[in-house]
Formats: sequence, structure tokens, C-alpha cells
Amino acid sequence: MSNTRALPLLESDVRGAAPCCPPLTERPMNAEEAERASKMFKALGDPVRLRLFSAVASHEGGEACVCDISDVGVSQPTVSHHLKKLKEAGLLTSERRGTWVYYRVEPSVLAAMGRLLATTPAAV
Repeated sequence: MSNTRALPLLESDVRGAAPCCPPLTERPMNAEEAERASKMFKALGDPVRLRLFSAVASHEGGEACVCDISDVGVSQPTVSHHLKKLKEAGLLTSERRGTWVYYRVEPSVLAAMGRLLATTPAAV
């Protein structure tokens, strides 16, 4: 896979991937948690990036060749720019195979995003 730096919305611990932040409904985020989460939301805040992320995440096997996902209504250089931004935010990883680049959403990223947006049970 790519040598892109660690996913910003994940922190490694003994159990594996853990979300950067508690669920939004659990407590207010501190500045560091908000900074990490905002990178993810900023990357997904662009409609083209959201479509590309969705195309990769929903592709068979959770991995997609750039040749299979580049039909999002913008030029190929613009697709590359948006994919780079998704990688920089830690949402995608990539691997070059011959002339094509394959992108993957790591399952831990989706799990961390889900935990961040999950609601906590109401206190009784």
C-alpha cells in the first residue's frame, strides 16, 4: 500500500484502531480532537470528493482502480487532485499496479467515522 502517513482520525493502541474522538453526543471535543475530525469533514465536504470516496467504499472488494471511478463529471487531473486530498486526510490509501493506481478505504476508517457520529445512550 501507499506510504501515506497514519490516518489522522485514528490513533493506534493495543486493541487496534480507535477513533480520534468520542462520539459527538458524548462530550464536547477538545481542540486536538476537533482538529483531527475537521480534516475528515473538510475532505468529505466537497461533492466530488464525497462521490469518489463513496465510489471506492462501495466498489466490489472495497478497492477501486482510478480507471473505474474517474467518471464524476470533472477532468482526470481534477480527479487526481481530489483523490490526493482524500489520501492526505487519511481516508484513502493507494497502491500503484503497473500503469493504474488502486484506492482503498480501510475498514478501520469507516468504523472510526461511524463511532464518531454514533449517538450515546441517554442517561437515565
